[in-house]
Amino acid sequence: MKKLIVLAASIFMLQACDDGDITLESFNFDTVAVQNCSDNNLVFKINDNELLLLNIPAASFANEETPDGSPRIVTVSGSNQIIYRLYSGDIGSSTICSTLPPATPVVEKEWNATGGTIEIITNALYASDGITITGYTHNIKFVNVNFSNSDNSFSFTEYIFGNYETN
Repeated sequence: MKKLIVLAASIFMLQACDDGDITLESFNFDTVAVQNCSDNNLVFKINDNELLLLNIPAASFANEETPDGSPRIVTVSGSNQIIYRLYSGDIGSSTICSTLPPATPVVEKEWNATGGTIEIITNALYASDGITITGYTHNIKFVNVNFSNSDNSFSFTEYIFGNYETN
């Protein structure tokens, strides 16, 4: 009888455990291309219903090569923003670039970067003649970026955002 009571108590205790519903937020935009809005400074990546948005001055993407080992450094702040959003449905660039955002899909969750830096390495793109510059590619990397909202936070030591091309 004693063994039966211990077994029943053990089963009850195992069923009563709660992990606190801890969720580690993260994202993966590795396979999607960098896009931009033609009438503002927004540079972003869309993965179905997820958005990773970079809102920094256009001057951060100067059409001038950076020296080896010396990327442009942009400190994350109120005027240099990185935002991660989760929407109620799939989104497209028209959702992001609209002057008046559509009613749906709606933003379900949003995390704002609260610290860290954005590193930008710029290289020239050459025509087939190897001499004529046709544009520039800006390799964007986030370093020690912390994201938070009222519910939780997460961070990346290093995250490769991707390449953004300008003319």
